[in-house]
Amino acid sequence: MRSSKTRPGSVTYACVLSACASDANIKLGTQIHGLLIKCGQVADPQVLNTLIAVYAKCQWLFDARELFNSIQEAGSVTWNVLISGHVQNGLMNEALDLLREMIYIGTKPDTITLASFLPSLSESASINQGKEIHCYILRQNVHFDVFLKNALIDMYFKCREVEMAHNVFTCNTDIDIVICTAMISGYVLNGMSFDALKIFRCMLEKQMRPNAVTLSSSLPACAGLAALKLGKELHGQIFKKRLEGRCHVGTSVMDMYAKCGRVDLAHQVFVRMSEKDSVSWNSMITSFCHNSQPEKAIDLFQEMGSKGAKYDFVSISAALSACANLALFGYGKAIHGFMTRGALKTDVYAESALIDMYAKCGNLESAITVFNIMQEKNEVSWNSIISAYGNHGHLQECLSLFHQMKEHGFQPDHVTFLAIISACDHTGLIDDGHYYFKSMTNDYGITPQMEHYACMIDLFGRAGRVNEAYEIIKSMPFDPDAGVWGTLLGASRVHGNIELAEIASGHLFDMDPTNSGYYVLLSNVQADAGKWEGANKTRNMMKLRGVEKVPGYSWIEVNNETHVFGAADTCNPKSSKIYALLQNFLLVIKDEECVTLEKHHEMVGFY
Repeated sequence: MRSSKTRPGSVTYACVLSACASDANIKLGTQIHGLLIKCGQVADPQVLNTLIAVYAKCQWLFDARELFNSIQEAGSVTWNVLISGHVQNGLMNEALDLLREMIYIGTKPDTITLASFLPSLSESASINQGKEIHCYILRQNVHFDVFLKNALIDMYFKCREVEMAHNVFTCNTDIDIVICTAMISGYVLNGMSFDALKIFRCMLEKQMRPNAVTLSSSLPACAGLAALKLGKELHGQIFKKRLEGRCHVGTSVMDMYAKCGRVDLAHQVFVRMSEKDSVSWNSMITSFCHNSQPEKAIDLFQEMGSKGAKYDFVSISAALSACANLALFGYGKAIHGFMTRGALKTDVYAESALIDMYAKCGNLESAITVFNIMQEKNEVSWNSIISAYGNHGHLQECLSLFHQMKEHGFQPDHVTFLAIISACDHTGLIDDGHYYFKSMTNDYGITPQMEHYACMIDLFGRAGRVNEAYEIIKSMPFDPDAGVWGTLLGASRVHGNIELAEIASGHLFDMDPTNSGYYVLLSNVQADAGKWEGANKTRNMMKLRGVEKVPGYSWIEVNNETHVFGAADTCNPKSSKIYALLQNFLLVIKDEECVTLEKHHEMVGFY
């Protein structure tokens, strides 16, 4: 246009500057600013507002403010651009000062001003300032449109003021699909899945047609309630509307199925997705990890890289967690090398997962090294290194790190105390474990969770005090899960308490009737006590219910390849090769002397 000698007008400049703002192209934006000064068109209000937006979105806020100050009488639109720019750059206090200055000089904020400012309060959880804005809206009779109402609801939900959000929702009849979606998302955010689905049903009764965002926001509510049937119905609606291929919708469907225990259906949805972003890859990898399928998580992580998807701290952390569960030290070390070469070498969450991986693979020294060289530490990293020491039985170092954590200004949480109690469990220090269990509530106000009770029961059970462990179960403020009763059953088996074993197994058979391990444990307790009739009865019950004993298996990593062997496995094609490797390289420690495997064939009978 310029090369053809046609003179651009203010509309042209505003359009080009908007493109610069969208692409954060500050270089071209400043060149156009110079051209505007040269042509004498910089004073046009529309051009000025767009130019301020360019500087604000490119984080040149000093220049944006200088340009704003050059205006003699700024209108509400100009104020809105400047305030919105500070909010987008996370400068909440400066945005609030600008709003107060705007009101002080007599320029009345409109719905756009307030709707763009309220998200800053949601992020900082400053509920008092949010209520101030709400009061100003009511006092000044600001037009309460759907955008402002939606921003208020979102702010109250993110500040955990659920009742106030509900009051805003019901204060007038001006409700649309956007506001209903905000209510559903807010209830899900606050763990109120039933209320979220109630809003969804109410929306359908009023003949509102849910869009892609509404459906993807409702699916986490189904996951929270484990309502698989309802989740499938929503999936049907998504499928009929042909929305499943969209990344955010498909990811929500995957997450719902995974959290309802159907990771197979989640993977089917993932495979059918035409477009996959890093969020969808991460969701599927994490779902495999959480559903005890770390091998598939590793395979998918490798596929993610081969398809050109970009790794982030979520995918790296999930892959390291899978390596920790499989004890894949070599592959975990390779991921560490990838992190060191890339931008994730200073990510606190990825480095915390790295600490956990090294510790669970038996390399405590590497875990310590990673922790020591971390440029930034948070509660997660401190908990990771405390757990690492605890799992290796170093209680004193574990407690020393606990006190260092507090000295550095980090407050311990339920994960910290779980690591300490677990360390006491590994070292058999019952009194110390009991002390920190009580200190967690009395000194820090942290309510014990199921994992803490299970750890305490294991602590007493290992010491043979199974009756005291049973008393702890009876004192729990909520119903014990299978992990708690399973811990008691294992302790009862070790110490031959058949009475408690039968009590624990009774609960376990009701909770998880298909788990073969519980039947085998009870049968062994009865057999050890000479109650053969009871042992046979337990075995027959197992057969009648169609429960089959899951065979044990072991694995070994050779040349970065994992080989899995079942109990009494003699048909693996690589068995002879690996047996030769074991004979040549594996040493068995016995009687403080190193002897070759050939002298102790009985020790490899498992193979």
